[in-house]
Amino acid sequence: MSLVAHSLDVIKSLQAPSGAYPASPTFSAYRGYSWLRDGAFIAEGVSRHGDVAGADAFHAWCARVVGDRAGQVDVLVSRAGRGEVVTAAEMLPTRFTLDGVDGDDDWWDFQLDGYGTWLWALREHAVRHGRAVPGVEKGVRTAARYLTAFWHVPCYDWWEEHVEHRHVATLGSIHAGLRAAVALGVLSAAESAAAAEAAESIARLVTQEGVTGNGQGHLRKWLGSDAVDGSLLACVEPFGLYPAGHPVGEATVAEVERQLARDGGVYRYLADTFYGGGRWLLLAGFLGWNHARAGRRKEAERYLEWMAAQATPAGDLPEQVPGLLLAPDRRQEWLDRWGPVATPLLWSHGMYLILADELGVTA
Repeated sequence: MSLVAHSLDVIKSLQAPSGAYPASPTFSAYRGYSWLRDGAFIAEGVSRHGDVAGADAFHAWCARVVGDRAGQVDVLVSRAGRGEVVTAAEMLPTRFTLDGVDGDDDWWDFQLDGYGTWLWALREHAVRHGRAVPGVEKGVRTAARYLTAFWHVPCYDWWEEHVEHRHVATLGSIHAGLRAAVALGVLSAAESAAAAEAAESIARLVTQEGVTGNGQGHLRKWLGSDAVDGSLLACVEPFGLYPAGHPVGEATVAEVERQLARDGGVYRYLADTFYGGGRWLLLAGFLGWNHARAGRRKEAERYLEWMAAQATPAGDLPEQVPGLLLAPDRRQEWLDRWGPVATPLLWSHGMYLILADELGVTA
């Protein structure tokens, strides 16, 4: 079986009856949970390869989960509007159980990027297949209100770290999601205007504070830092905060590759110690995606080939690999804490499908 076919089979076979995609079926810390961010990219992968029903079911699940929290969002927005402090613990979670309820495990939960990423992926899917996913309106409106009200609040990043900062990859995710919500055409006139204004504010903030070199360099990991992070790749492709041909977009991809890419794999960031700081398959997918969109096919193919080479004998793709670790002395503590690296990681398979589609690879 080809890795494209196996990836589709893994994702389809593990999708919950509710429509949720589990992050990983056996990994101790992820088992039983679905992330909006991971799932959105997984859905994008299967949508590109014809599993319309699977992607529909995931997006419908997201819409139910988010829409069910409309009252909670209304309360949070009202409180913030009155000048009350809303704590991170009171915000919506970043992950849900497969049946759509809040988990009862402690987690680094306040992350806004997943809500933006879901809205972006929902619109991509709808446009690709020429029809709306039924019943998503309430969820879209709830997510858009939530992001419009709280986009500026510091929160955990893609890697569930540094809640005290405003992360540029998170801002890029929200920017894409708000633009998608407006384009989906289900917001009221007032909601649409507010979402568009928030998106414009995000773009201005990133231009003013999120780019190194007085706005002439690359995107920052977070406001006030000159470091880069692999998640910044998404701000170029697919989110288009700075498109592939823009100097800031080009500089960001180049700097991430210079600092974080090694022998086909991509680190999250230079100070990473999670499982010793290995190279992540899904980030290789993002870097390849950027190369493909910029017309650098050979470079994109190199990352796709590296991803495929990390598959287990059964064809499963892990979250990260243990070779060339940034902090090898820190790997054992994570093995002791959570066991072996997540394998399969459905997001890795989803990113393989996306990059394969970008390159026209079907086998």
